[in-house]
Amino acid sequence: MNKHNLYALGLEQNQANYTPLTPLSFITRAADVYPNRTAVVHQSLRRTWAETYRRCCQLASALHKRGIGKGDTVAVMAPNLPETFETHFAVPMAGAVLNALNIRLDAEAISFILQHGEAKVVIVDREFSEVIQRAVRMMANKPLVIDIDDPFYEGGELIGEKDYEALLNEGDPDFVWQMPEDEWEAITLNYTSGTTGDPKGVVYHHRGAYLNAMSNIVSWDMGHHPVYLWTLPMFHCNGWCFPWAIAASSGVSVCLRHVRADHIYDAIKQEKVNHFCGAPIVLNMLNNAPDEMKTGIQHEVKVMTAGAAPPASVIEGMEQMGFRVTHVYGLTETYGPSVVCAWHDEWDEKTATEKARLKSRQGVRAPMLEGLMVANPETLEPVPQDGETIGEIFMRGNLVMKGYLKNPGTTDKSFAGGWFHSGDLAVWHADGYVEIKDRSKDIIISGGENISSIEVEDVLYRHPAVLEAAVVAMQDEKWGEVPCAFIALKPNAGNVSEETIINFCRDNMARFKAPKKVIFCDLPKTSTGKIQKFVLRDKANSKG
Repeated sequence: MNKHNLYALGLEQNQANYTPLTPLSFITRAADVYPNRTAVVHQSLRRTWAETYRRCCQLASALHKRGIGKGDTVAVMAPNLPETFETHFAVPMAGAVLNALNIRLDAEAISFILQHGEAKVVIVDREFSEVIQRAVRMMANKPLVIDIDDPFYEGGELIGEKDYEALLNEGDPDFVWQMPEDEWEAITLNYTSGTTGDPKGVVYHHRGAYLNAMSNIVSWDMGHHPVYLWTLPMFHCNGWCFPWAIAASSGVSVCLRHVRADHIYDAIKQEKVNHFCGAPIVLNMLNNAPDEMKTGIQHEVKVMTAGAAPPASVIEGMEQMGFRVTHVYGLTETYGPSVVCAWHDEWDEKTATEKARLKSRQGVRAPMLEGLMVANPETLEPVPQDGETIGEIFMRGNLVMKGYLKNPGTTDKSFAGGWFHSGDLAVWHADGYVEIKDRSKDIIISGGENISSIEVEDVLYRHPAVLEAAVVAMQDEKWGEVPCAFIALKPNAGNVSEETIINFCRDNMARFKAPKKVIFCDLPKTSTGKIQKFVLRDKANSKG
């Protein structure tokens, strides 16, 4: 029997009642409603939302006049500058796709990315002119190169056809740009920093960018006009979608070229910064900064952290300084943070250590993520919520990428069974919170027992002499694998022996989980600041 649907007749989508979702709508509103409020700060430079929007229109117009439009890629190689912020709006306003390049990559990797993404334009800051020059030399189809000539930076050279300001002058500030016809259209291209093989090009759509920007505002309780410090690179998942979130909340973008403790503390005090993001390594740096740097902050500062699972001791240290830490989790493939360790008021009664432990869990789905589960990677059967059974984290919904550019096989594999496969291993707690135990390749199986490298690292970070720690599997004749710890000590640590570290671990966790070997050294890092465990695994298992 065909059931009559009362609500389907004559109630169709039309221009009056439906608009494709795009974060470009955020900047038009900010410029309309708060034209004179500060939008961008870069050292002594201040620009309002009206000025920023006008510049975005000019850049979009200039690109359009040069034939850049739908389906074209525009790359930017720059630190967290006003120009980088503007490209997040201007490039899609021209109908094109923004590819924010990882500024820590070498010329070979950059050349691969530019060719794979078919970049028509590269906008480059002087600091990275040499690496872009080398990368472009390797390309058959050479892009238009435009320089960012930052007056607050000395060094590098101008290598482009003209500079950014001259390109802007080609554009019309009253350019009538077009919203996307379909919210599923691509808005940005982000390359994963693969530790093996070529990086994969992750494609974001307008809908996901819009929704994750809103998700950030809700899950972090950002309110109106937040003052946001750019410690997180804008090339990393488009700054976790914060360029768009700041526009939606009509906030302030405080730019920062280099992530240094003194620069961060100065900006917090001078600009009254109340929000910033950073990997645990950044929080660790702030924790270990001299006491005189930390004084003089009279207002609440919210910190969002993600990346490697942050040790509870790092969170505890930040909270003791008066920073409020929110722990999030996600991947390039999920627009950055899509899982959040949402706080419960009843946890306020717990001790500082217990609170830090709870905050170190990855958490529950963010407001705009549809599905999150920990499941068997073969069967997709959810694991019991017992805090012990290990499975893989899966996500689904609007905060999942379109797919990998020119890579249908890997795209299909990552979406098998209607879920995005993260590759991260976790347990599911009784309260529904997810806690990562390892990347699938980093779990240590010793004598048939699973040892989480993250759990061992968490204990190591509690030792007062430890600055950084990483634990990997080392081959062992008897046990198959055993934990091997690599440790960077604090500058004033003095003499700390391998035996001292091992005994400390044995006193604070099950003895079989303690490292069997400790190596003191500087820890190698990826271009996004993550510790390169594959290098450490090779070192732990080399016979030399």
